[in-house]
Amino acid sequence: MDLNLKGRTALVTGGTKGIGLAIAQTLAAEGMSVVAGARSAADVDGVTVVPVDLSTADGPSALVTAAVELFSGIDVIVNNVGVSEPGASALAFDDDAWRRIFDATFFSAVRTVRAAVPHMRDGGSIVNISSLNARLPAGMIAPYSAAKAALTNLGTMLSEELAPRIRVNTVSPGPVRTPMWTGENGFAHVFAAQLGTTAEDVMDRVLPETMSISAGRVGEPQEVADLVAFLASDRAAWITGADHIVDGGMYKTA
Repeated sequence: MDLNLKGRTALVTGGTKGIGLAIAQTLAAEGMSVVAGARSAADVDGVTVVPVDLSTADGPSALVTAAVELFSGIDVIVNNVGVSEPGASALAFDDDAWRRIFDATFFSAVRTVRAAVPHMRDGGSIVNISSLNARLPAGMIAPYSAAKAALTNLGTMLSEELAPRIRVNTVSPGPVRTPMWTGENGFAHVFAAQLGTTAEDVMDRVLPETMSISAGRVGEPQEVADLVAFLASDRAAWITGADHIVDGGMYKTA
């Protein structure tokens, strides 16, 4: 399917690993000029990476400025950057942890949109990468769950305020094979230590079984990226203000 994205410009936050990397590469493969913001420099084929700390007050505006200087405007924003830290319970997180996680996961999106919307072309699209944890909060990642819930709420509000010039949608993945899960200090290793098994077993067997994932496996970053590319395109011109769950059937609704 031709998404007709060639020649347009996309800005992706947290675009050098995991879901963000898959999104940046997919949009670039569709012919877009892609600017990705990340904490450190990285070499990503077809993507301009801008080293910037998006959790700071000035980081998002610096990223937007770089994108506008390079390509004169922005057609698509993907607010993907986010961080999570496991804790023993919701009450185990101190104020600094709440601020740190909200700054990276929620306020980065607020600041990016605020800086970028004046430079967005008519017919533009914003896609916020939330999480199934916005609907299914967990105490061990309480700040992350709350920040993602706020991000989902922000998307709904912006879809009304920016319509009809700009569409805004949310994508809420379930467990996906990313560094947040599989990295050295990722959740898979935390669960593996608790259960006396391996991180690989957690990803391949434990999560699908305990979380009742109908597809029988966790997701892959590309499966989220494909949905984001569609939502960013004119093929989704009548889709706005929606929260799209992509979780292999984990979230059961009547």
